[in-house]
Amino acid sequence: MTIKIRTRFAPAPTGVLHIGGARTALFNYLFAKKNKGSFILRIEDTDVEKSKPEFEKEILESLKWLGIEWDERPYLQSERLDIYKKYLERLISENKAYHCFCSEDALEAQRQYSMSIGQPSRYSGKCRNLTEKEVEKYLAEGKKSVIRFKVAAKKVVFQDLIRGKIEFDASLIGDFVIAKSLFYPLYNFAVAIDDYEMKISHVIRGEDLLPNTPKQILIQQALKIPQPKYAHLPLILGPDKTKLSKRHGAVAVSEYKKEGYLPEALVNFMAFLGWNPGTEREIYAMPSLLKDFSLERVQKGGAIFNIKRLDFLNGFYIRQKSIQRLTENCLPYLIEAGFIEKVQGGNPGNPGNPGNPEKLKLFEEEKPKYKIKETGEIIDLDYLEKIAAIYQERLKKLSEIVDFTDFFFKEELKYQKGLLKWGEMSDKEIRNSLDKLEKILSKIKIEDWTKENLEKQIMPQAERERDRGELLWPFRAALTGKEASAGPFEIAEILGKEKTLKRIKEAKNLLK
Repeated sequence: MTIKIRTRFAPAPTGVLHIGGARTALFNYLFAKKNKGSFILRIEDTDVEKSKPEFEKEILESLKWLGIEWDERPYLQSERLDIYKKYLERLISENKAYHCFCSEDALEAQRQYSMSIGQPSRYSGKCRNLTEKEVEKYLAEGKKSVIRFKVAAKKVVFQDLIRGKIEFDASLIGDFVIAKSLFYPLYNFAVAIDDYEMKISHVIRGEDLLPNTPKQILIQQALKIPQPKYAHLPLILGPDKTKLSKRHGAVAVSEYKKEGYLPEALVNFMAFLGWNPGTEREIYAMPSLLKDFSLERVQKGGAIFNIKRLDFLNGFYIRQKSIQRLTENCLPYLIEAGFIEKVQGGNPGNPGNPGNPEKLKLFEEEKPKYKIKETGEIIDLDYLEKIAAIYQERLKKLSEIVDFTDFFFKEELKYQKGLLKWGEMSDKEIRNSLDKLEKILSKIKIEDWTKENLEKQIMPQAERERDRGELLWPFRAALTGKEASAGPFEIAEILGKEKTLKRIKEAKNLLK
């Protein structure tokens, strides 16, 4: 009989979605969809003190942004307490679980003693054989208790789809707590029940959760319910092979989004954190991943997180964007930086018959318009698209558009006069170069103010200099106030004749 593939991602809403959790969600999604199965989202929110609605919302939004869509409504463990209670009562009635009344102080003292004599820390079993009357008496007295699972001294063996045969000695685990009360199940118990109730066929999760697997299998065996197949993904490590942290560049998925990483780049990057297709190919969009992904090619060893690799992939996907789409992606950063604000517009749509003047006028009026806040100048999307176009090859993150292009939105640039210097040029030589530029540029008509014509007019003079950098470097520096930028001809075309000449004059004044 063919098994219906059902995988799940089960985050706890006690924090934001980080790269490790997102990688787990992605692998579960890819495996399910590759095998024409279902991908389930389960929110494990039974920890009422730490679980927050804002974290739940952030997790859902991050998954949607990545393109990881679940098939059924998200399940909330907090809405399933009656289900867990039923199974807890069953285990207690079958003498497979019991109430434990040991105080936290007594348990801590036992733990420390076990450690001091070199023994594994496990429960002593003090309350294991309490009589039914003793339990009823303590409960009636309101004595604080938890519910422990009775662990038999045996081997727990299972076949991991990534790591092969794995064996645990259950006697080293001891009787573990599965619930704080009948209405407060703990992680291992709730997970085992949910995986069964939701008919999960494959549990794909991080290697850090491997120690929980034997406990969940013991619960499944006690309840005589089917055991899903397990696959434990390799840990994600920093380039120095230590535990992944912020110092390696790892942050929440929402932070990557905020910084200007594209979802397709992050998905491509995460797919290679422990998996490879067995070929030299490294660029994978979601449709290709759905076709080629398999658990057989997931590695056992740690996956190395390299932020430079993510930057490379993000730059690649930025370069695949149309200029219109790239500009739309960059707009929020320019607005948030305070450079521009929207003053008019809607969806440009379709102007219809360009030969109809009234329709064309209406279409032009509907195009979004923006105001440069510092200068008050009104610009349109065409202007912003030109800016995005000359920086598309340089961007590694969308947020970089702010630092790269701020000079387009400023009334006056502030920089040290040394920036205008090329090589060993003196102030007098820089001024001479700026004078030559001003003379050439002043003669160019506005209608001829194009990148190509600017280059045609200026390059002959640049070639006559000792080094053409003596003309081109001061030109670019005067326009941008930066050590590195796009070329001066592209920038001058966008700035226009008036602004270009104004900035050359300001550069000359700086040399006085």
